[in-house]
Amino acid sequence: MTISGGTGVLPAQAIEAMAARHEIRAPEPFADGQIQPASLDLRLGTRAFRVRASFLPGRGRSVAERLADFTMHEMDLTGGAILEKGCVYVVPLMESLSLPPGLSAVTNAKSSTGRLDLLTRTIADSGTEFDRVPEDYTGPLYAEICPRSFSVLATPGLRLNQIRFRRGEAKLGDDALRALHASDRLVTGEATIDEGLAFSVDLSPEAGEISGWRAKPHAGVIDLSRTGAYDASDFWEPVRSDRGGIILDPGAFYILVSREAVHIPPGYAAEMAPYIAMVGEFRVHYAGFFDPGFGHAAAGGAGARGVLEVRCHESPFALEHGQVVGRLIYERMTEPPRTLYGSGIASNYQGQGLKLSKHFRPA
Repeated sequence: MTISGGTGVLPAQAIEAMAARHEIRAPEPFADGQIQPASLDLRLGTRAFRVRASFLPGRGRSVAERLADFTMHEMDLTGGAILEKGCVYVVPLMESLSLPPGLSAVTNAKSSTGRLDLLTRTIADSGTEFDRVPEDYTGPLYAEICPRSFSVLATPGLRLNQIRFRRGEAKLGDDALRALHASDRLVTGEATIDEGLAFSVDLSPEAGEISGWRAKPHAGVIDLSRTGAYDASDFWEPVRSDRGGIILDPGAFYILVSREAVHIPPGYAAEMAPYIAMVGEFRVHYAGFFDPGFGHAAAGGAGARGVLEVRCHESPFALEHGQVVGRLIYERMTEPPRTLYGSGIASNYQGQGLKLSKHFRPA
């Protein structure tokens, strides 16, 4: 497939060039691994504001102005501070932007953030939407953080969300997606393509096998800076599907996995999106971007599947094996990145199946 040289998602080498031109600014140099193949991790600053409600600044207003209206108290993150379950915080990020004409940005929570049910969204001055930064934007960025299943310990420099830069229209239409699947096989099994590539949930009735995890309601605090530090059993209970389905409990949070293996070829990036905004009585919500090379055999990712973060709402809902729950939206890169996901960059989830966040020891 031919990759457009002018429009698309910017790769790592272009992000480095943006920093050199001061289109991305920060008070200290980028950390190792902060630049991903098709995105940049954003770092928490030193202060957090406990606010009484989530908010957007609105046109012509800054986040700092609105913080004066909503702040309950201010916290210093320098020595670490606990962000409590059920509360809303706004944290100024280290990175700020001065975007040139024609370049916009979109943000999303990183994979490990979403797998902790840690709602993290980016706010920009004059913003009317979360996680969207318009062309020509110059100004600071903020993270809104709401822990929903576990309280967490946060420190400056933590990377909970990430930003992806786009020039022009990058999304593949269905015809282009079918052609890409024909040449590069994007998903195992039959491909269902309708405004993206559909995927389903794996709840196959394998005797004794774990089909997913459900967050325990009264678990302890998770230090976000620690990797492989916690036993899964202290925070999660296993979910088994002996009959090819499970019943989702209202208010509960689940980690499940897609039935299909996923492939992102080197010249493309992808993002998970809901199949429809609401399916029955549950919401499937996703964190993180899929970088070029995820699931790519040459980068060690053959058989990688998508992890699903599922929350049930007002009434119990029966979720069945093979039920379509989401879709992958593919985008062109302006050029392939120099390094693919998983290729010597310590990627946490290459080749994954059902997997909790990096904070937990393998179950």
